[in-house]
Amino acid sequence: MAGPLPVGSDNTSRTRMRRFRVDVGTIICAVALVQSLLLVAFGYWAAERLVSRVGESAHKVNHDRVEDNVLAFLAKTEALVRAIAHTPSLHPAGQDGDQTAELLWTALEQTPELDSIGVTSDDGHQLMALRQPVPAVRQVLRDPTFSTETWEYKQPPDSDGDSDPRQRYATTRIEAFRSDDDPTKDGEYLQAEKARHAVWTAPFLLPAEKELGVSHARPSHRRDDEGAPQTLVVAADVSLGHLSSLVRLFGGTGHGNSALLSADHHVIARGDQPHVVRVLEDPQGGVLGALHAHMLANGSRGWTEDTAFTLDHEGARYRVQTSLIAGTGWRLVSWEPEDALLGGLHRNVLWSLLLTLSFLAIALFISLRLSKLVTAPIENLSRTARRIGRLELDDLPLEKSRVLEIQHLNQALDDSARSLKAFSKFVPVDVIKQLIADGHTLAPSGAPRRITAMFTDVEGFTTISESMEADVLMRQLTEYFNLATGVFARHGGVVDKFMGDGIMVLWGAPADLPDAEYQACVASLELHAEMNELNQKWRDEGLHEFRTRIGIHTGLAVAGVLGSSDRLSYTALGDVINVASRIEGTNKQLGTRTLLSEETFAGLQGRLATRRIEELVELRGRQTRMVLYELLEPTQS
Repeated sequence: MAGPLPVGSDNTSRTRMRRFRVDVGTIICAVALVQSLLLVAFGYWAAERLVSRVGESAHKVNHDRVEDNVLAFLAKTEALVRAIAHTPSLHPAGQDGDQTAELLWTALEQTPELDSIGVTSDDGHQLMALRQPVPAVRQVLRDPTFSTETWEYKQPPDSDGDSDPRQRYATTRIEAFRSDDDPTKDGEYLQAEKARHAVWTAPFLLPAEKELGVSHARPSHRRDDEGAPQTLVVAADVSLGHLSSLVRLFGGTGHGNSALLSADHHVIARGDQPHVVRVLEDPQGGVLGALHAHMLANGSRGWTEDTAFTLDHEGARYRVQTSLIAGTGWRLVSWEPEDALLGGLHRNVLWSLLLTLSFLAIALFISLRLSKLVTAPIENLSRTARRIGRLELDDLPLEKSRVLEIQHLNQALDDSARSLKAFSKFVPVDVIKQLIADGHTLAPSGAPRRITAMFTDVEGFTTISESMEADVLMRQLTEYFNLATGVFARHGGVVDKFMGDGIMVLWGAPADLPDAEYQACVASLELHAEMNELNQKWRDEGLHEFRTRIGIHTGLAVAGVLGSSDRLSYTALGDVINVASRIEGTNKQLGTRTLLSEETFAGLQGRLATRRIEELVELRGRQTRMVLYELLEPTQS
């Protein structure tokens, strides 16, 4: 057989039950809420991932479009240079020179992107068609000690293409002179000959156009008429201003921008600025500088591989895509604000989430209402049971319900109440109630605290009250008290009591308040300022004005729940309260509005304008005189 329960086990179980109180409706709603929130959270997470992928794809499409345009631009120049390099009769001098000059001029005319195109032989001869500084065909014939340059000036190559080709190629004038130019020392020639394949040179400054350019050079190895090996290099100069217009295509179709960075990390074209890049500059400052630093921080991967990442800069998040331009060593980088790209989608997802949560709230509200049909009667019955426990047996309400169990419980409680009521005829009920109440007795208590106390008074209130009707006076007092208590509350003051037309306010009790002296003084200034407006309103209504006088003192007081055993209140007692009251009364004899004690003045630390009362003031009911200060309003300082 099971042994008897240990003493106190029943009390322990009842204590545990009191710690955990929950009704059936709350349990059902909590389970439904948890399940619904999990589903909503998962749906929101999935929607955000989908939006992120959509944004990444959209950004990559814009980036790829700019990349395709840049590649197409470069490919056009590469194809033209390759076609000229494969021309059998190509030569900068000799019998094929005139035919080569016509070929180069035609290529320049048909390709507006080119600034110049020319061919250089390994013996130092060069033939070039120029668009800048003036349209011309330039030929350099190299002798062992000097070069002979011939310039044949032409019509602009961008003229009407339907005119006579001979007229477009006609020479307007010719100049010839000696120079020290050696074409085989040019950078594009040296790079192409060394690489033995087509190369794109590093960006350089085009002297004629005062902007950056780049050359594409391709070597052509062949044999001359005598069968000796010969190397020709075909090179075309391209202004990077054309590339700037291409990278601006990104910003023209969206909210992002693109930039081209050279292999040595210089900006050669960018779409986030309206002007063309004319000098080699580092990508510093702004979004471009931030993403360049991010790429460098990732080492070789950030510079040699196509990457996609997000970047936070100046409170905004950007989606960034980078790719390597093949054959050049350049990097195309593009960035777009995520909010501009996905802001609408994010807002739609958020609105969907809010709508779902709204439906969930409605469903929970309905569930709670339905559960209240069961729990509300039970709660009412529990209140009835507590009244029975307090022996309040008169006028007990009956709880009607269609739930059979609730009806049974209601009947059981009614039977208990009738039995106790009959039993109370034989037992002193007052004694029982006292015994029950003894376990919750609240005794007076208090503790010393440093506080700042304020007393206010309306000047001449007795005279004002004698000349006014009671209802008008009560209305004015109510307006005045509402204004004053609002000002005190804003600055941490606690109204202790109203004394006729006066108010006692505490700073630093019941809770500690840093800088209590300053807060009290600021509150007094604000009260005077707002009373000026209220008095103006009363003057317009033909009513008396209220002129408030204030006294403030700081010190130790006993603050706490004070009073008798059956009548308590929270207040403060001590000399600091009496002194504050006396200081307020001294305003009348000094003709001032706000007076401070020396202790309150010290707490201000000079932050507000004050005036020292030169003579020591004797306070009513005190032996010693005190140093007082008048708190000056802003118009008086």
